[in-house]
Amino acid sequence: MEKKDFKKINNYLWEIPKSFRADMQVPARAYVTEKMLEESFKDRSLEQLVNVAALPGILKYSMAMPDMHEGYGFPIGGVAAMDMKEGVISPGGVGYDINCGMRLLKSDYSEKDIKPYLDKLATEIQKEVPSGLGRGRQIKISLEQIDRILENGARYLVEKGYGEKEDIENCEAGGRLERAEAFAVSPRAKNRGRDQVGTLGSGNHFLEIQKVGEIFDEKVAEVFGLFKDQIVIMIHTGSRGLGHQIATDYIRIMMQAMAKYRIRLPDRELAACPINSPEGKKYFAAMACGANYAWANRQMIAHYVRKAWKNVLGEKASPLVTLYDVAHNIAKIEKHKVGDKEIEVCVHRKGATRAFPPGHPEIPEKYREVGQPVLIPGSMGTASYILVGTQEGQEAFFSTCHGSGRTMSRHQAVRTISGQEVVNNLREKGILVKCRAMRGIAEEAPLAYKNIEDVIEVVHQAGLSKKVAKLLPLAVIKGE
Repeated sequence: MEKKDFKKINNYLWEIPKSFRADMQVPARAYVTEKMLEESFKDRSLEQLVNVAALPGILKYSMAMPDMHEGYGFPIGGVAAMDMKEGVISPGGVGYDINCGMRLLKSDYSEKDIKPYLDKLATEIQKEVPSGLGRGRQIKISLEQIDRILENGARYLVEKGYGEKEDIENCEAGGRLERAEAFAVSPRAKNRGRDQVGTLGSGNHFLEIQKVGEIFDEKVAEVFGLFKDQIVIMIHTGSRGLGHQIATDYIRIMMQAMAKYRIRLPDRELAACPINSPEGKKYFAAMACGANYAWANRQMIAHYVRKAWKNVLGEKASPLVTLYDVAHNIAKIEKHKVGDKEIEVCVHRKGATRAFPPGHPEIPEKYREVGQPVLIPGSMGTASYILVGTQEGQEAFFSTCHGSGRTMSRHQAVRTISGQEVVNNLREKGILVKCRAMRGIAEEAPLAYKNIEDVIEVVHQAGLSKKVAKLLPLAVIKGE
């Protein structure tokens, strides 16, 4: 595959026609600049994008967002919508960290109000929220409680007093995917999740105290309740070991079952079964459980962040309110227009974010007039963004990017820079870093990622989502 195989549709969109390879069911599209396209040849992401176009029942296009890089099966940044009758579901199209996603808490305070408390606040949050690979809470919840969380998500925790009704209202899917059935999740996966509700995890997961640095759209910012220099807290984590185990279990099951359905794919990592097959239905039920667990995890973290907030600022401190919570790795049954009909489809978003337009019934009522809040984190120590969904995003099944996207493997990053160097660099910029292990900091160094500004510019110019506000980090709490 070479650059000449791509047709330039505009400055931010390139396409490989269906005729490129005999097994392609649809064209493959990449939302990238020319420079990003050229850089994408360094890994297998474009090849993976074309492979996704070969999945049975795929509709319109196989797509990749500008943060695309090589993943397992699908490229990260990959989007594919499947016909409910003819289509397949692929665990590789969701990923190992099911519903890795973002929650943003907003305060009434500005930077000058919080500055004197910043170090103490970051230390207290780190104390309250365990972070790191396999790092769990002292308490293990029972398997019966795990089943409740798997089937009811964040709603279960709010009912138990860990949050407000408003948290659920401002959550994608109300913090709970339907069709979740705990029986579909293996005992091993459940046990891995028993002590990890309310934990941050490792890798690119983080918790950040940020300020609103710039506002691009005053009207939407006002509806979202945002103002210049406002203090917000961003939570980035997913379904931890439980989600990873669900993916591992079902990739194995689907690899074995594909022959039964005479499905032949260009890459074993794309292992998939028909959506309506017993294996497909069972994976969907388990994946929905993983998604619900992740929403519960972010709900519990928000509870402990609020506890730390009050411990430092006092009981009378004005509360932290959920602006929105959105998933990055998920398969969802949604209604979309295909041709001149609106039909139900199964949308795989892997390292991609849902971005519904104004008026969409699935958006909280208070945001419906302007569109869905979209939360896109930068890499550690760089800006993050709040965007809003647009009607133009229909062509991409109302999807947008999920972050800046890696350009360097974790091993390569560790060989290139030390964790201490990263901490020192961030300190020079006035950013506090709290972490328990320096290796994790080196793995997530800003130099290992694409420039977030370039990625955001593509989705903004392509009309997938529009910029509302830029968030600047003040303190970073990292997983190990």
